[in-house]
Amino acid sequence: MSRSQATAIGFVAVLLWALLALFTAASGQVPPFQLTAMAFAVGSLLGMSSWIAKPERMRLLKQPPIVWLVGVGGLFGYHFFYFTALRNAPAVEASLIAYLWPLLIVLFSALLPSERLGWHHIAGALVGFAGAALIVTEAGGLSVRAEYLFGYAMALLCALIWSGYSVTSRSFARIPTDVVTGFCIATAILSAFCHLMFEATVWPVGAMQWLAVLGLGIGPLGIAFFTWDYGVKNGDIQVLGAASYAAPVLSTLVLITTGFAQPGWRIGLACLLVTGGALLAAKTLLFSRKRVDVPQP
Repeated sequence: MSRSQATAIGFVAVLLWALLALFTAASGQVPPFQLTAMAFAVGSLLGMSSWIAKPERMRLLKQPPIVWLVGVGGLFGYHFFYFTALRNAPAVEASLIAYLWPLLIVLFSALLPSERLGWHHIAGALVGFAGAALIVTEAGGLSVRAEYLFGYAMALLCALIWSGYSVTSRSFARIPTDVVTGFCIATAILSAFCHLMFEATVWPVGAMQWLAVLGLGIGPLGIAFFTWDYGVKNGDIQVLGAASYAAPVLSTLVLITTGFAQPGWRIGLACLLVTGGALLAAKTLLFSRKRVDVPQP
């Protein structure tokens, strides 16, 4: 599979993450850690289903401790610190800081031996961040206050964890994507433990809320992590980083379409910024011309 095809597979994760807000809103009043545990349990079952046809795939879970540390630390760590940030800072500021991870992926990719960081990667990520900022701050302005510093720090740690996980995964390119099943199982168990420690149990009400939890586990917290793993390992990680800013914009468009949000001028401008930023970051991938050797007479 070519690099561009692997990048396209990775972008499937971004498309699925665009459904995260919709499914979360439709799931009712289920607490965050409980919802995460339930959704990751569904995602785990997706991966485990492949063991029925090929039981030998279970042996792929036998990996070095560092692989498990990075994988579980990325999936569970991101959600743990994101929820902690939301509990200790306003959602607008916390979400904006947490959404530094696509830009950090682009910057951290310069540390990879096989990657070269160009000006268009950085510029594209910054333009995409500006578009995402329009969406995230639409509900209200920023009001940075000292009492929220702990929440801001947790949001920044959240961004560092996911970007670090994504870039480090590139170093484990030989580790099969099947191992993500194990990461999902561990994340479901740890999330369930946090739920029992910090939250009161609230079950979904009615078939629609249960379907929303199921959809969450199949897509944004299921298939998305498998496609993302394959994309960052085999595709253009810098393009994927910049293109990830499409998630909040697409998410808002989905919410508008389904009646959970109202349209506005910010949406159109954000779409232009994110699309332009992604195209700029992908300039080399999209518009590079292969060298053609002309036979000499």
